[in-house]
Amino acid sequence: MAAPTRVGILHDMDEAVDSASPAVRGLERVLRARVEDLLAEGRLDRDVEFVHAGAAGLPTGTARSVERAYAELVDAGALLIIGPAIGDNALVATPLAEAAAVPTLNWAGTERARGEWMFHLQVGSHEDENVVLARYVADAGARRVGVVYDRSPIGRRHLAFFTRDCEVLGVRIATAVPISPVAEDATAELEEVRASGADALVYLGLGLAARYVGQARAAAGWDVPRALNTAGLRGYDPAFARDIDGWAYIDMRSDGNTVLQQAVERVGDAMGPMTTRLAWTWDMSQLLAEGLARATEHTRAGVREGLEQIKWVPAAEGYEGTMLSFGHYDRGALHGRYMVLRQWRDGVSVEL
Repeated sequence: MAAPTRVGILHDMDEAVDSASPAVRGLERVLRARVEDLLAEGRLDRDVEFVHAGAAGLPTGTARSVERAYAELVDAGALLIIGPAIGDNALVATPLAEAAAVPTLNWAGTERARGEWMFHLQVGSHEDENVVLARYVADAGARRVGVVYDRSPIGRRHLAFFTRDCEVLGVRIATAVPISPVAEDATAELEEVRASGADALVYLGLGLAARYVGQARAAAGWDVPRALNTAGLRGYDPAFARDIDGWAYIDMRSDGNTVLQQAVERVGDAMGPMTTRLAWTWDMSQLLAEGLARATEHTRAGVREGLEQIKWVPAAEGYEGTMLSFGHYDRGALHGRYMVLRQWRDGVSVEL
């Protein structure tokens, strides 16, 4: 068989990556699943070899660490790079992909992390989520919503779109209070929002500070409609779920998605107990395999053209009928209703 295709994986939350760890082995198992299918079907003529690079990226680390890890994968000869996963780091990597001319598939939340060489599998959206959140608070009867948002590119981007979507629905922003994305106490911010006369509460950001906003709300006994963006995915940690009990949030998992059900049957808990993580990893596996199978030649430019030719592949993320598709100047993979409104109730995520 021909030499394997080298695919780089950029882990952007820790410089230390143990390729023998259960987490990395599970990730590779899922990413290889669709590759194995297309090898068996004869659509791929060579296997895939994964190479890993770790970065202590933003918000707790540095952009420089992401730059170093990306360069390491380029120098390793990767024809395709997967990552980063955090929006701030995807923004760092986008100009790197353009400069190096390496097709890169990030799985972050910002549509700004797209380019000629940077493709985007949306795990949430700093832009699209806010339509769902604004409709939720409006349907709950709120007319003056208070917002706590991360003092970061993620938080500010969410706030800008949430504000506009609320305006469309006739909901006013009573106040918008910034918080450090690594804060461990939100008492002052919560009290400032409560004093504004808001009749609903929304958190927007990466989510490290979300649990402390939840704790402050519970301590204040302030029972209002409350919601947060995909930061609510952190509720799959039981301790975190207790802090955001009763909060609605944006997820990528729908109970009725048959592609996701098939993925669970195929690889089980390879990605751990968080089924949503399996949903987006399975979709990345599909994009990886289809992009390589459709590549016009075994080069970086050929793989980029292969990704552009992916059309209407059923997705594991979102509601049934969501599709994966790229194209010329189309770098956002998910098309359709890929955001699912859910709520944490007594430690269980319930689809709304």
